[in-house]
Amino acid sequence: RIGGMMKIEQGLWIAQRGWTWDQRGLPGARLVLCFGAPMALEQSGVREAVVNRYGQAILAVCSTGGEIHGAEVFDDSVTAIAFDFDHTEVEAVSARVAGAGLEAETGRFLAQGLFKSNLAAVLVLSDGTQVNGSELIRGFRQVLGERVVITGGLAGDGPHFIRTLTGLNGTLESGQICAIGLYGDRIRVGHGSAGGWDVFGPERRVTRADGRLYELDGKPALDLYKAYLGEEAERLPGSALLFPLQIFPAGAPEGALVRTVVGIEEDARAMVFAGDIPEGWGARLMRGNFDHLVQGAAEAAHQANAETVRDRAAILVSCIGRKLLMGQRIAEEVEAVQTVLGPRTAISGFYSYGEISPHAQSGVCELHNQTMTITTLWEE
Repeated sequence: RIGGMMKIEQGLWIAQRGWTWDQRGLPGARLVLCFGAPMALEQSGVREAVVNRYGQAILAVCSTGGEIHGAEVFDDSVTAIAFDFDHTEVEAVSARVAGAGLEAETGRFLAQGLFKSNLAAVLVLSDGTQVNGSELIRGFRQVLGERVVITGGLAGDGPHFIRTLTGLNGTLESGQICAIGLYGDRIRVGHGSAGGWDVFGPERRVTRADGRLYELDGKPALDLYKAYLGEEAERLPGSALLFPLQIFPAGAPEGALVRTVVGIEEDARAMVFAGDIPEGWGARLMRGNFDHLVQGAAEAAHQANAETVRDRAAILVSCIGRKLLMGQRIAEEVEAVQTVLGPRTAISGFYSYGEISPHAQSGVCELHNQTMTITTLWEE
């Protein structure tokens, strides 16, 4: 049990032994976040056990590319973190995206459903393959402004990029977005986001894009990626996760974002990214260095860290591309976060197809890719 104003319980489900919990129960829990592999979440009785344990709580569920529980990383499991707030109200809304190009409208609809004068933070869990996360977050920002902290992530499907799932209170669907609002003047929210990838090769210009990326410097972007990937090109789009794309406004590299590939269109020689690729922006290829990625995770933790040590929770949303690259060493980035945040922080989270967090420089909430993002929660 984590002491102080806010109480927390964590649980882990693995096929060999079912659910195990770190305490005897938290009957007053108001919110439960559940992250798991798609097939594990669909196992008979897995979600039902959480609903039965926390009958009065809002349950938000999200499929993953890997689960974070404490300082460990799991596959084919389900992790849960339950919150019993003393001074914080919780509400949740969900909606399906009606079609391509309607993400901003859906974001506005969800934000309006949550908005009250005492709204402090919103956690967004979105489908990861059918949604343009950049447009979704733009819709949230249009309603909530910059006073309300917005964080979260896009659901995952391991390395497969076929079907992701989210849901509220026992439901589980593709194409759905869930948003949880935290209300009151006692809830405190910290946030951090950092990458650690290295840029290489020449600076290029996005010369043709319309939600998909067609050309860099007037040449097909897919051909460029295939040239760098070599034999790994046969494993697209998954192998392109090892070479994300840094994009930035012309002449303003300090505003850089990272984009990761979620699909390809061979006939059009185009690439589909989890977020926007604006025409006219600069672009550079990136590649990973294990030590730099671990340092990036630690930097995100420093950004999210409270000024004083306190009992709190940390929700980690890290990119599936980092996990695929680091392989067996992936736990090192979570261990680095735990070292910074300390033993009084309960850690939970997942590997995603996109991370939602304020930009470290501008403070404006954005969709990120290939980053470690951290949301810390506590009550004063």
